[in-house]
Amino acid sequence: MATSSLNYFHFHLYLTLIISIYFTTITSTHAAFSEQSYITLPSDSEKVTHLRFYYHDIRNENNPTVVQIVDAPKNTPNGFGCVLVMDDALTEEPDWSSKQVGRAQGIFAQASLQDLGLAMLTNFVFTEGKYAGSTISMLGRNAISEKIREMPIVGGTGVFRFARGFAIGFSVHSVSTPQHYVVGYNVTISHP
Repeated sequence: MATSSLNYFHFHLYLTLIISIYFTTITSTHAAFSEQSYITLPSDSEKVTHLRFYYHDIRNENNPTVVQIVDAPKNTPNGFGCVLVMDDALTEEPDWSSKQVGRAQGIFAQASLQDLGLAMLTNFVFTEGKYAGSTISMLGRNAISEKIREMPIVGGTGVFRFARGFAIGFSVHSVSTPQHYVVGYNVTISHP
């Protein structure tokens, strides 16, 4: 009987240890300014959605979709301090005549003294298909002079409520002009 009780005790000790490890944060230090933590959380209800679309900045005098609202102060490099708002069409393909699936609405500012780095707040508002009425919000740095840019998805509404993920942006130079600038996005979102 003592052996049976001892085995039962060891089994529960082992089970408690495994459960504790499962829900424990593991932390490791990599440098004086950083620390990396890992935590395991159960999540059976999350799904991952991949989206691809293009937005069109129109900068003509008749029907602009991007408007500068604050000029850059004199004597600042790279247009630092310039602020613009946008309400750009989202299309399925880079060509302007492809199906419109929503709008890219937001604000961006030249926020870097060293390069062309924008601080962007963009809401992708979907108007077609199963995502109609839903939005995703992108907030972060857009280094527009780089060929490929990564920005965080920080939330959403509708189908994308509690969304998080990332967007890979890329300029589509083959169809862009100074008055019509096309940007493509590949977006990966985790959401309930």
